[in-house]
Amino acid sequence: MRLAGKVAVVTGASRGAGRGIANVLGEEGATVYVTGRTSRECGSPTGRPETIEHTAEMVTARGGRGVAVRCDHTDDRQVRALYGRVGEEHGRLDILVSNAWGGYERDVDDAPVWELAPEHLDLMLAAGLRAHILSVQFAAGLLRATRGGLVVLTTWRIDKPYHKHLYYDVIKTAINRTPVGLAEEFRPYDVTALAVSPGALHDHDVDQTSEWARRTETTEFVGRAVAALASDAEVARHSGSVRTVVELAAEYGFTDLNGRPTSEWWETTLARRNEHAGTQDAH
Repeated sequence: MRLAGKVAVVTGASRGAGRGIANVLGEEGATVYVTGRTSRECGSPTGRPETIEHTAEMVTARGGRGVAVRCDHTDDRQVRALYGRVGEEHGRLDILVSNAWGGYERDVDDAPVWELAPEHLDLMLAAGLRAHILSVQFAAGLLRATRGGLVVLTTWRIDKPYHKHLYYDVIKTAINRTPVGLAEEFRPYDVTALAVSPGALHDHDVDQTSEWARRTETTEFVGRAVAALASDAEVARHSGSVRTVVELAAEYGFTDLNGRPTSEWWETTLARRNEHAGTQDAH
């Protein structure tokens, strides 16, 4: 229970990485505000069955306290109200995990820019980059008052010269740059800000092919990364950086649910990256 007494907000936590992070923070004793658009009253725009209420119940069952708050992170009024509620109920915010993302309502497949739909760019900007920045901006008063807090932006670290989907490549690169500025602005308040990139994920609570599950990471692997960061008295050394879950696992000594500190998918990706680097050096 390393995080007993801590207050956390995890955005986009009805499912996926957000749910995994919220569950692990709950297991460590935190009070976790679980936010997202999908509630029992308002269904998912993608038709998925998971809800913020279910995640909050899971957090409580794991030993923390889960609080479900329906919040569309593209709506400034709702985001301000979220942090207003946290301030009224606790007067502090120790951990903010900005995980909400609106880019997967459409497939992120390799395609030339002239074939992309501008509506997809709007989704990534509004519910991706903008949602990340404004979530931190509107939480800043609580974070500054609390001091010693942690801000984590979940992301994808672009690990090749070009992702082959212009919108995705540009938006994720912008998100990865955001902690640089946040680290500078929050430094006087002892708040650490970084981005954390999981590898390819599978959700152990949802049916997956056995092959995909074997090769990839569970959503709780990234949750363990966030919990390790939140428990580190010297976490400020990471401020402004982008770290992968596998790198953090090696540093902090945690594993995925299967006991492994990495995944087959990541090992394959790393081998390809090294091969590409060798080819570039040769030229």
